[in-house]
Amino acid sequence: MRRLPSLALAALAWAGAVHAQGVPLPAPEASLRAFLSQQVAAASPQITRFDVQLLPIAARAELAPCGRTELFMPAGARPWGRVAVGVRCVEGAAWTVLVPASVRTWGVALVAAAPLAAGAVPGPEDVREQEVELTREPANVLRDAASLQGRSLARAVFPGQPLRADMLRVVQVVQAGDPVRLRIAGAGFSVNATGQALTAGGDGQTVRVRTDFGKVLTGVARDGRVVEVVL
Repeated sequence: MRRLPSLALAALAWAGAVHAQGVPLPAPEASLRAFLSQQVAAASPQITRFDVQLLPIAARAELAPCGRTELFMPAGARPWGRVAVGVRCVEGAAWTVLVPASVRTWGVALVAAAPLAAGAVPGPEDVREQEVELTREPANVLRDAASLQGRSLARAVFPGQPLRADMLRVVQVVQAGDPVRLRIAGAGFSVNATGQALTAGGDGQTVRVRTDFGKVLTGVARDGRVVEVVL
C-alpha cells in the first residue's frame, strides 16, 4: 500500500515559502499532489511508497482569470526526483505554468548480502531483498535473482549495496581458440562433431566455429564448451 509520509509538514513548509514570495498556486494544492501520486503509481508497479513535496514557484506576472485548468507532465519526464507539473489554462485564458516538486520513491531491490569481489558469480545466497530509495539509484537496479544467472561482477560490491545491470557481465562459456563440441541439427538429422571456436560468447550467445573439416559455422554457445548449430 502506498503512502505519503510527512505530507502535513511538507505542506506547511511549502505554503510558508509560497506566501513569503507572494506567488499563488495556479491550481489547488490537493489536485497537484493527487496528480503526481497518480503519475508515480502508474509509472512503476515496483514502487512500494513515495513522498511528494511541492516546492516554491518562481515569481511571475499575475495570471489572467481561468475557468478551467488541466495538469500535465512535460514530455519525456519521469514523475520522480526533481520534477515539474504543468498547469495549462484551457478555458478563459491562454497560459501555462510549471510547478516544481520533489518526489522521492522507494522499492524492493536486490542488495549484496556480503562483500562480493570483482569477477565473482553471485548466486541467490549472495543477495537479499531490501527496500531502497530508487530516486538515489539509476533506473537499472535488479529486483529478481534470476537476472544474476550466467553473470559475473564487473567490480567489487560492498554489503547492502544495490545491484544494477551495469555491474554485471556475461560469463564467457566459450573463448576464442577453445576446442568445442558441436551439436548439429537439421531437417531429419542430428550429428555431433568437433571444432574450434573463432569467437567468444556467453551461454545463449552466438559464436562462430571452424569444424575439423575447415567449414565455418555459426551457432549458440552453451555451458561446457558446447555449440549448438541448426542448419
